Amino acid sequence: MNSSINPLGSALAALHSMAAQATGGTGATVATGSVTGTSSSSAVSAGGFADALKSSIEKISDNQTKALGQAHAFEVGAPNVSLNDVMVDMQKANVGLQFGLQVRNKLVSAYNDIMQISV
Repeated sequence: MNSSINPLGSALAALHSMAAQATGGTGATVATGSVTGTSSSSAVSAGGFADALKSSIEKISDNQTKALGQAHAFEVGAPNVSLNDVMVDMQKANVGLQFGLQVRNKLVSAYNDIMQISV
């Protein structure tokens, strides 16, 4: 799962670097999730967005793991797992995954739009 986060993180770092350069922050450098410029007004913190994105991806993964665990428990006949709970958790995991895919598609689309802007 971590391998899918690294390309997204590098794309986000590139976006933040371009944003810092566009606001006039010359000499902007990317360092571990944050972009810093020469003036305090052009410093942009990527930690908030990156952390929120990472926690959302982890939550999607946790929901899928929980749903699969409940499905397996139902299959082996665990008495405390009902079919209703399994189906609801599977749907929650599916909706979360679809939402994550849409967010990824929007980020890629925004990145492509930014890359096509002529300066």
